[in-house]
Amino acid sequence: MNILNARHIPYEVVEHAKTATSPQAAVAAHVPDDHIAKGVLMKDNTGYVLAVIPGDQWLDQRRLSEELGRDLQMASEEEIGRLFSDCDLGAIPPLGIAYGIDMMLDEDLISLAKVYFEAGDHEHLIAVDSEHFHELMCGVRHCHLTAVH
Repeated sequence: MNILNARHIPYEVVEHAKTATSPQAAVAAHVPDDHIAKGVLMKDNTGYVLAVIPGDQWLDQRRLSEELGRDLQMASEEEIGRLFSDCDLGAIPPLGIAYGIDMMLDEDLISLAKVYFEAGDHEHLIAVDSEHFHELMCGVRHCHLTAVH
């Protein structure tokens, strides 16, 4: 986690059994799944946006597009693999700043005392406290981005 070290952000690495999804990682790591920040890569003809949402939720693509005034679609696995070449597919950290990608943050993540996110593989989570998560998300626009289900 070069960006965390470069910014002197204290963090904890939480090891867990190999998983395929954020909710599975939460169970394996014994953390609340709504405390996991997951990144969903979206795109349009002007570029990419990484939507950062709680791990137990689904992105409301329409809401994100309306909020940004763009017609966003999910990026392909090929695009995700190219942009996040140092990460396993499906385990991208919600740190667009480290990859030069614009971000949008779901408001439900703002009030958490501790936030967890993928470390770039399917066997580790990174834990940061609220203050340092806010520091990482400084300047990132936020609103409600998830669908009710």
